[in-house]
Amino acid sequence: MVDSEFWKGKKVFITGHTGFKGSWLCLWLHSLGAEVTGYALEPPTTPSLFKLCEIDKLIDSVTGDIRDRDSLYKAISDAKPEIIIHMAAQPIVRTSYHQPIETFDVNVMGTVNLLDVVRQLNTSADNIKVILNVTTDKCYENKEWEWGYREIDSLGGYDPYSSSKACSELVTQAFRSSYFNPKSYTNHGVAVATARAGNVIGGGDFAKDRLLPDCIRSILSGDEIVIRNPKSIRPWQHVLEPLSGYLTLAQRLYLDGSNYAESWNFGPQENDAKSVEHIVMSICDMWGNDVSYRIESSTTEHEATYLKLDWSKAKQRINWTPRWNLDKAIEKSIDWVKAYQSNKNMTSVCIEQIHEYSNM
Repeated sequence: MVDSEFWKGKKVFITGHTGFKGSWLCLWLHSLGAEVTGYALEPPTTPSLFKLCEIDKLIDSVTGDIRDRDSLYKAISDAKPEIIIHMAAQPIVRTSYHQPIETFDVNVMGTVNLLDVVRQLNTSADNIKVILNVTTDKCYENKEWEWGYREIDSLGGYDPYSSSKACSELVTQAFRSSYFNPKSYTNHGVAVATARAGNVIGGGDFAKDRLLPDCIRSILSGDEIVIRNPKSIRPWQHVLEPLSGYLTLAQRLYLDGSNYAESWNFGPQENDAKSVEHIVMSICDMWGNDVSYRIESSTTEHEATYLKLDWSKAKQRINWTPRWNLDKAIEKSIDWVKAYQSNKNMTSVCIEQIHEYSNM
């Protein structure tokens, strides 16, 4: 899986590093000895994991908008990265219904800007070896199947967010075919791939309209948890699971890019694809203190009912498998929240969880 020796001294550029997943990735890479540059807007929430862990003191943090091509060009040119992990996005389904233009602008044109910057820089510099575009399981055309979607299944998207991520996948395919084709890898030396992961949970997520943080906010305020779409099934996983997949894939792309420059799924074990109501019940049971929930009577926005990922390709070809089951993921998320309540050093808490995960 993640090779600590590989990452020592590697120059890594992360877009969206101030977000939930981006902050965890920065902490992990910093602990591995990588030289990290982040490029993003200010943290999207208050509080934020980025601020709590003072990540700007651990890496080179650049404030910028992925839609600002000139600013992005300068940041990448100055950082001279070997590996780029693109995570900047508008990531919330419900937000996309209210802000469709912004969602498409960030998620599609942001990807175009990044890939075109690398295309131009690649003519004068050979330091960039890897581009990994992080998208989502929701990029697939959802047919409410009972089995997991594979990388060869059709792309789609009912809502603006899902559609924008499918578009980001298509943009990546076009740039890979046109400018970074694996068949001519020796000429350009850049391996381009996409990574599709499921619904992540973990400490430090303060976003609205995401299940775990919504539940935690209700618990801490003494309110009853309110859930929508209780029967919807998702591939839930701890945030460290897909991050380990991204890092493992990036290693392979760096070392043998022509053989791995394609799309990859990173999901949980089959029996960890559970309903929203199951997750909420588990949170209530683990938290204790008579926490309760109720089901919202109606919702206006469409969300898929059944969504699972088939990650057998990652298992067979890059030897990646998830390590923490769903109960462990929920337990570690609650542990993080209780540590936060106790005013512990959250950087240390995160690093401890990263080490525990890595040493399984």
